[in-house]
Amino acid sequence: MKNDKRPGSPPCPRTPYQHAPDPPWIFRTYAGHSTAEKSNALYRSNLARGQTGLSVAFDLPTQTGYDPDHILARGEVGKVGVPISHLGDMRQLFSEIPLEKMNTSMTINAPAAWLLAMYVALADEQGADRALLQGTTQNDLIKEYLSRGTYIFPPGPSLRLIGDMIAWCYREVPKWNPMNVCSYHLQEAGATPEQELAFALATAISVLDTVKAGGQVPDEDFEIVASRISFFVNAGVRFVTELCKMRSFTKLWDQILLERYGVQDKKARRFRYGVQVNSLGLTEQQPENNVYRILIEALAVTLSKDARCRALQLPAWNEALGLPRPWDQQWSLRLQQVLAYETDLLEYEDLFDGSHVVEAKVADLSKGALEQLALIDAMGGAQNTIDYMKTELVGSNAKRVRSVETGDLTVVGVNRWTDTEVSPLSAGEGSIETVDPRLEADVVARLKAWREARDDGAVQAALADLQAAAREGRNVMEPSIVAAKAGVTTGEWAGALRAVFGEYRGPTGVAVVVSTGEAEDVEAVKAEVERVSKVLGRTLTYLVGKPGLDGHSNGAEQIATRARACGMEVVYDGIRSTPEEIVRRAKESRAHVVGLSILSGSHLDLVQEVIRVMRAEGLGDIPVVIGGIIPDADALILKQMGVARIYTPKDFKITEIMGDVVQLVEATALERA
Repeated sequence: MKNDKRPGSPPCPRTPYQHAPDPPWIFRTYAGHSTAEKSNALYRSNLARGQTGLSVAFDLPTQTGYDPDHILARGEVGKVGVPISHLGDMRQLFSEIPLEKMNTSMTINAPAAWLLAMYVALADEQGADRALLQGTTQNDLIKEYLSRGTYIFPPGPSLRLIGDMIAWCYREVPKWNPMNVCSYHLQEAGATPEQELAFALATAISVLDTVKAGGQVPDEDFEIVASRISFFVNAGVRFVTELCKMRSFTKLWDQILLERYGVQDKKARRFRYGVQVNSLGLTEQQPENNVYRILIEALAVTLSKDARCRALQLPAWNEALGLPRPWDQQWSLRLQQVLAYETDLLEYEDLFDGSHVVEAKVADLSKGALEQLALIDAMGGAQNTIDYMKTELVGSNAKRVRSVETGDLTVVGVNRWTDTEVSPLSAGEGSIETVDPRLEADVVARLKAWREARDDGAVQAALADLQAAAREGRNVMEPSIVAAKAGVTTGEWAGALRAVFGEYRGPTGVAVVVSTGEAEDVEAVKAEVERVSKVLGRTLTYLVGKPGLDGHSNGAEQIATRARACGMEVVYDGIRSTPEEIVRRAKESRAHVVGLSILSGSHLDLVQEVIRVMRAEGLGDIPVVIGGIIPDADALILKQMGVARIYTPKDFKITEIMGDVVQLVEATALERA
């Protein structure tokens, strides 16, 4: 990608504002599914098409520290990413890919130290120089508590593990970014631009404070560590705001490093960030419109030279429908290549310097972010304000969802101009990627074979040393690398640290009813809830459950919030429940309806198990409703299982869903009578 010539274009004139083209950003696609072998084939194919870096998507068991044969992994293996249980899987994932020459981003958080340990162990196997390894582990646990849900340990131990990685990486793998502060999911969870700025910067501050307090990095080397903190952000479709948000990020980060930490090297204060543009805004209705959205969002993070991203990955147009196919990913890659190599974007100085509009908007965003930062600081920093930030996000998201429902916020093809021709792009069999349902059994069988072939004594010794390091305050990275080479599995590594650090249950953020402004439609449903509750003899009780490992809780939170606003008794315990736990809570609360939210593609397995357990416990007459990204063919199967209602992203009017649920409960009660 060093060849910056553009065939057929005129020579670039040299002026104070135009120059030879800058090198483009790193081109990535977020990819991985099914097995290490299939993901490896996809990576090598994407690299051959001009991708310049890898961005690895791991499945939910890997992200949450479970092996594929754990009870919580059932139905989740290989669905939203690739299962990596041990060094053998890592070896297969990067087969024929020299790590010394690759720039690899790994979207992994709670087990980030473990995945990096396996990556380094594999690099050692390949004979690579550790000092040449380049890439990023996401490793932002604060945002996991707030929005994504793939956390394991409490905040204190989680920050300690991040600190260990940072201290180890700056010595051993100096080109590696040991964490990137990820505001991406904050926007997906409803954050305003000011909240996204403030919550992300507060997280970065908590990480740097942890490093300083940890004593593993000499004061004279702190600038080096600060320079390796990167960010991973979201770019929504509100183009001007998003562009100004990025310019605000660059100014505020420079200010924080200079004033709070005394970092004098201007280059070390540079705001380095990668981007995945907004997936929340991709629509199931008229999905072809998503191509335009993705392009506009990409422009927001590439047009401004002084705030241009360092790496960019674009979703595929059909991700609101299911897993994208290789062709869909290629289409997103081609968009980046056209932007970088056919246009003259990279030839110019910053296009927005001196713009009074941009400068004013940046100033407004920065002011709002600094006010939020001051509040978080006064409350003890990011790790002590997780409940506060979570509640704020749920409230902001409720307002955003409501504005789409009412039409105050236009979404083309969703709440305006909804008449449409049938799209030839999404028609027919094979329009989305599917995962073979037999995959899980094969992955589990390979895992058992791996365990049987390894030296169990070496495994136990490695795990014992890992636990000792965790208890004694020693850096866990080298013991983790030794464990990887001994054949320890992901579940065993996480289990060893669970025994030392314990586990954490994040806040739901839905304890307080968010006002809907006494809207007429909400008041109408509230009246129906009161009427039906009298028929039932007590308040209509709605249990909202998140079975499996899916941590995308936005939908469940909004359903729970709106149901409470409509006067229902709501039971919602947050993410990561087993089918047995959901059924037990339904029994305890005497729920009138059970709603299950699943966005990981595991709906068939998990719903079937919930319904089986409900029937076994004598709750088979309680209606079950489902929400998620559910293809039509799967919807038919779910109805055959006994599911009463299925809601997908096209059902965006939540109050109408509430009304439908009330009618369902009443009809069920009348049938029983």
